[in-house]
Amino acid sequence: MAVVTHTTYGDLPAVHLTAADGAQATVSLFGAHLLSWKTADGKERLFVSSQTPLDGSKAIRGGVPVIFPQFNVRGPGLRHGFARVSTWRLTGQGGDGGSAYVEFSLAPQDLSAEHAQAWPHDFTLTLRFTLRGDALDFTYTAHNPGREPYPFGVALHTYYDVGQLDATSIGGLQHQPFLDHHNNNAVQDAPALHFTEKLDRMYQATPGVTLNTASATLRLEQQGFEQWVVWNPGRDDAAALTDLADDEYLRFVCIEPARIYQQPLEAGATWTGKHTISVMPFN
Repeated sequence: MAVVTHTTYGDLPAVHLTAADGAQATVSLFGAHLLSWKTADGKERLFVSSQTPLDGSKAIRGGVPVIFPQFNVRGPGLRHGFARVSTWRLTGQGGDGGSAYVEFSLAPQDLSAEHAQAWPHDFTLTLRFTLRGDALDFTYTAHNPGREPYPFGVALHTYYDVGQLDATSIGGLQHQPFLDHHNNNAVQDAPALHFTEKLDRMYQATPGVTLNTASATLRLEQQGFEQWVVWNPGRDDAAALTDLADDEYLRFVCIEPARIYQQPLEAGATWTGKHTISVMPFN
């Protein structure tokens, strides 16, 4: 049976979920931020920076930051939005012999006065994390209960612990067009994407990609999102980040399902994005 306990992660109130097979997840109420996902073999699949504050003073670097209502600076508000720096509520939990889940919600009454004033729209966000064998499912919904449409962009900015960056590659993106951090448009020719320097690309969504590391292969799938964003800061940018140790860029890759351009969510409408990470048999 699923076991849900209240705990802390650093100084942050958090919820710890354990599935019947021993898989575990830890989610901070601050940002509904998934900080740890361990499969039943005890292997940690996510990266969290050793230098990131864990006291609610700023966004957390690592795990899975939740982006809403804008991606980066593609919108007039706070960079990457307010969802990742707001306190969510635990609103659901459960499971059976084969799965276990926790669900979190955010609404206008949960926002700080500053964020509510800057984004005066009626909304409800829910985010469900489901442990299912060697897989993790995300179900992310944005609802508009108001009378006017609001603009929104979303992403699940997932940091994967890859161990060794130079032994890491991403498959499933060959022949896919992308936009890079220089705003150059190109098409990936190589069968696999490797990391030799800073990389920041936005690909149009494919049904799935594979993340290949020295010790594991993960299959990433999405529905409802529109892009894959792939990022690693490289040596120089990592050195400029105060919440990341200089050499930690060698340990992670970010691959995120996203809708990076703000689009209207009509009155009464609901958007749903689904994302699944599966650990594949490794030979």
